[in-house]
Amino acid sequence: MVEPMKMPSPNPRFQAFDLLATPVAVLDVQGAILSVNAALEDVLGQSRRTLHGVSLIEQFVDPQPMINALMGVRANEFAALRYEALLRRIHHEDALPVHVILAPSDQANEVIVELLPVEQQTRQEREERQLEQAKANKELIRNLAHEIKNPLGGIRGAAQLLEMELESKDLTEYTQVIIHEADRLQTLVDRLLAPHRRPHVVGDVNIHEVCERVRSLILAEFPKGLTVVRNYDISIPEFRGDREQLIQAVLNIAHNAAQALHERIAQGDGRIELKTRILRQVTFGKQRYRLALELHVIDNGPGVPDSIKDRIFFPLISGREGGSGLGLTLAQTFVQQHHGLIECDSEPGCTDFKILIPLP
Repeated sequence: MVEPMKMPSPNPRFQAFDLLATPVAVLDVQGAILSVNAALEDVLGQSRRTLHGVSLIEQFVDPQPMINALMGVRANEFAALRYEALLRRIHHEDALPVHVILAPSDQANEVIVELLPVEQQTRQEREERQLEQAKANKELIRNLAHEIKNPLGGIRGAAQLLEMELESKDLTEYTQVIIHEADRLQTLVDRLLAPHRRPHVVGDVNIHEVCERVRSLILAEFPKGLTVVRNYDISIPEFRGDREQLIQAVLNIAHNAAQALHERIAQGDGRIELKTRILRQVTFGKQRYRLALELHVIDNGPGVPDSIKDRIFFPLISGREGGSGLGLTLAQTFVQQHHGLIECDSEPGCTDFKILIPLP
């Protein structure tokens, strides 16, 4: 009787690699796979049982750089080596561009290989830039707002005193301009400072209650020519967060979308979709999460102008005449306070703002 083939027992030393979002393989110095993590199983479309003992060299379109790298490991020529390569995948016609990082293990005759998809690497770099920019924006806004606010009261007060001394009513028109503009700037400053002043009120949040609230507010303002479509995953659990902040964040995005749809609304075919999904084993903000909420606000408008695509979350940047340029900045601030992020993918006919928030 032939005994069934047994699956190799996972080495406890390699179990921690399953917590990483980056695909990782452990090889012997000839290139045979000793272990792969869950992320690499997903990328290659094969189980670790199938891959055990297989040469990783054969998984590359051009195997020579890996052959040279393994020769370098055997000769102790480097501590770590990086290069770009194309990785073959089962069930995929196109090879996957990856950034290969190869380094000797602390165990003899073992090599650790990280295969970071170029798209993933680009996304991580973009997220890091976005977070750094958001922090810089936050500090700039607070400092600038305080510098503006301090003299505003004096300017308004001086204009009021001057108005009381004027005998000609015609001249009060000018003091009224000063007072009106001072009040307008005061309102702008208050909006800039609002998210930093307001306490973070945490409670149980049902994301679909948030979406329904936003939907009702948008339809109340745009009752004709606009359809707001629900596309919900009702299995998404409640999570701890600030309900009012999330309503404001989603509302700001949806309201921007509705305003961008003015031509389509006039034609009667404006459309906004509120779509919720669950993501599993996802990495963003340099952290890996078991579950995350993915909330899309999708519209069929003209798209974000190319001139501001890279700056839409910057304060006071607006693609609409008369816009304050604060809606997306505040939305980003509120989402980041929930350890999440906002991404935007836009082209004519489809703009998709995606909110990602970790779930418990």
